[in-house]
Amino acid sequence: MASMPLSPPSPAHDRLALIEQARRAVLDGRNPEAGPRLAPWVARSWRRCLQQGLDPRRSVSFDPVSAAQARRAMEASQPLLQAAAPVIRSLSRAMAHTRYFAILTDAQGVVIDVNGPVDLHEPSVSRIARLGVDLSERAVGTTAIGMALTDLQPVWLHRGEHFFDATSIYSCAGAPIWDPDGRCVGMLDLTGVNVTEQPALKHLVSQSARSIENALALARPHHLLLRMNWPGRVLGDDSDGLVCLDADGAITGLNRPAADMLCVPMGQEAGHASLYFAAPVESLFDAATAHLGAQEVPLWSGLRLQVLAQPERRAARSAPAPQGVPLKDFETSMIRKAVDDARGNVMEAARALGISRATIYRKLGAKRR
Repeated sequence: MASMPLSPPSPAHDRLALIEQARRAVLDGRNPEAGPRLAPWVARSWRRCLQQGLDPRRSVSFDPVSAAQARRAMEASQPLLQAAAPVIRSLSRAMAHTRYFAILTDAQGVVIDVNGPVDLHEPSVSRIARLGVDLSERAVGTTAIGMALTDLQPVWLHRGEHFFDATSIYSCAGAPIWDPDGRCVGMLDLTGVNVTEQPALKHLVSQSARSIENALALARPHHLLLRMNWPGRVLGDDSDGLVCLDADGAITGLNRPAADMLCVPMGQEAGHASLYFAAPVESLFDAATAHLGAQEVPLWSGLRLQVLAQPERRAARSAPAPQGVPLKDFETSMIRKAVDDARGNVMEAARALGISRATIYRKLGAKRR
C-alpha cells in the first residue's frame, strides 16, 4: 500500500528553515554574500558583527551599564519617557494575548522602560527586561534595537535572524524615535521569547513611534500649533504634520511628517515659518484666534497644504465661557473647544464629548455654512 504523501511544510516552518540555511552559509561559512536572501537590515547587521570579529556561538551576558550611566540615561530621557507612557499603555492592550512586551531604550540602546506581560521568572525575559541593560548592537549583536538605532528605520526579525545563537529565541520589531529637532533620541522595541512570528508588529511599532514623536513635538513650548495635511485628507490623526511656532512665528519644533511636507532636512534648524508658507504668518495667528478651522495655505514650492491653526492649549483653556449666546452657538463653541483641547484630533474630542465623530463634522460644518 502506497504511503500517504507528507503534507507541505507550513510557511512558518519554511521561514525558519531559510533562516537556518542563511546562518550556516553566512555565519558558519563567514561569507556575507552566501545563502538565502536576508532582509537588507539583517544582512547589514550580520556583516557588521562579522567585521568586528564576533563569534555567533559566543555566550551573551546582557550586561548593564554602570549605575551612574543608567542614572544619566534616565534623567536625560525624561521627556521621552513622559511622551511614551500613554502610547506604551495602548500597546499593552494591542499585544495582550501575544506574549510580546515593550522595551524603550535611549539612543545608545540602554533600557529606560519595560512594559507589558513581562514574566521575570523566565530567565530569557529577565535578562533583557531590566532598566540599564545595554542592548545595543555592539553589546548583544543583531537585534531590532541595534538595527533600528543603526539603520534609523523600522525593522522586524525572527529567531535565528539574531546574530548570536543565544539570542535566537527572541522575535522583535523596533522603530527609532525622533525628537522635534530631528535627532534620534531612542527606540521602541516589541519583543517575545519563543513566540509565534508576528510581522504585523513592525507596523504597530512604527505607528507607536510616530505617536511618541508627536507627543514630543506637542510638548515643545509654543504659542501656535499648526496641524497640517494635504488637501482631501481628514485632519486629526498621527499622519498629520505638526509645527510649533513661537509668538514671532519662528518654528520651535516639528514632527517628521511636517518636515517632509515642508522639505526641512531632519536635524536642520527650521527657522521662521515665512520661509515655507507663501501667506502672511500673521494670518495663521488670526485664523487660530477666530477659530476659522482648517484653511488651504500655499507654500513657496507651489504646493498647498490644509492647515489648522490652534492656540497653545493652556491659552485656549483660559478663555472665558461664552455667555448670553443662543444655545446652538454655545453647543458649537463647546465642540470647537473640545477639538482645540484635543489639538485637532476629532476622534479624541468625540470621545471626550460622548458623541460621534460624524456629529462633530456635521455641527462644525453646519456652523461654517
